[in-house]
Amino acid sequence: MTETYTGQTNVEDIEDAAETTAALERQADAILAEDEARSFGARPLHRAIPEDARHARDWGRARAERLRGAVEAEPVKATLYALGIGVVIGLLAAR
Repeated sequence: MTETYTGQTNVEDIEDAAETTAALERQADAILAEDEARSFGARPLHRAIPEDARHARDWGRARAERLRGAVEAEPVKATLYALGIGVVIGLLAAR
């Protein structure tokens, strides 16, 4: 950060800023389009509840598989984490 502000704007800086802005706008549009595709919108309740439950079940299973893999890969580390969390909870409960 040794640059000093001279009061002059460089043409390359303006072009870089315009390219960056355009790229950010494209990314934002992609995120919004993805969210619109994933959004559930207005649905009848009898259809929405099972769909949401299925989505939550799939999410939970994926997380459980990921956790199981992490514990199998490093059992000592997982055990120490669990022990540490247990100690912290025990200390907080003892208060």
